[in-house]
Amino acid sequence: MGRRGKPLRRAVSSRSEQRRFLIYCEGECTENHYFKGLKHELKSLPVTICIGSGHGEPLSLVRSAIKHKERAAQSAADRRTPYDEVWCVVDVEAPRPHPSLDQAVRLARQAGVSVALSNPCFELWLLLHLKDVRGYQTSASVQNLLEKTAGCGYTTQRKHLDYAKLRGSDGGRHAKAKERAEKLRRGSDIGHRTNPWTDVDILVELLRQGKVRP
Repeated sequence: MGRRGKPLRRAVSSRSEQRRFLIYCEGECTENHYFKGLKHELKSLPVTICIGSGHGEPLSLVRSAIKHKERAAQSAADRRTPYDEVWCVVDVEAPRPHPSLDQAVRLARQAGVSVALSNPCFELWLLLHLKDVRGYQTSASVQNLLEKTAGCGYTTQRKHLDYAKLRGSDGGRHAKAKERAEKLRRGSDIGHRTNPWTDVDILVELLRQGKVRP
């Protein structure tokens, strides 16, 4: 009984169950720093971040993600719980795209693994937090632009990322980057073969919302 003789009632949480995400990245530094920073910002969202062992090779990255997805239900490290969302974060690269990219994308789709692609590279998504990007870009040119643009502590040598600086004091840079990424995709009928192009914002928005894609 509660106060004044009223029966106690169990509080019911209005928050829906959170989605569990597994993210496989190619890069040991930049992507890792970004998603760990985002995970810290989101705090309670269950996100597991893994670095592929194929040194930036998309097909091996996708295969690693598929194996992890399949073993999660029996793995103590994964709380013996399947993931709701499994993603690979992949660079197209330019001027020479990865030869195994198309095969990797097909395999991922067959296995129910989503792929976040950037053409030419993941650093394009970071650069969109800071400025518009137009015209054909190589991986090297995007990385050089990111280094020259003040705001996130990135250098082409260390490929270190200060997530807090990239995010900005009010967190508003994410919305601007999303807007710029959508603008790059708008009107393209060749998807990730467009340069510059990225859909990393779709994954990031899902993480922020904590729900599965419609």
